[in-house]
Amino acid sequence: MHGGFRKGGGLNPKKLSQQMKQMGISLEELSDVEEVVIKTADAELVFEEAVVTVMDAQGSKMYQITGTPVKRPRTESEPEVSISQEDVEIVVEKAGCSEAEAKAALTETKGDLAEAISRLSE
Repeated sequence: MHGGFRKGGGLNPKKLSQQMKQMGISLEELSDVEEVVIKTADAELVFEEAVVTVMDAQGSKMYQITGTPVKRPRTESEPEVSISQEDVEIVVEKAGCSEAEAKAALTETKGDLAEAISRLSE
């Protein structure tokens, strides 16, 4: 049989490694991986016992994850925004609103003074 695959004619791992090196491709297994999480819009895929291999092909890295993921709903909460009294006073002064309105606008804009003032001034 000419061409194609021959029975028992697998690639020699040493030769394959040499060819990859010549093409500028390296493989490395990350040794201390504890967990891999892939986040989608509504869920997370969590690989707790994952094997991660990094292939570097001329500066472009590809990560291969091997393992069994657990799918769980995404329950990410927004971090609390710390709003200072000084920021509230600035918004009250510039937008001409009440303290309660200023606090609400700052909370909605995650502490962005300019955006809070702009919203209240419309």
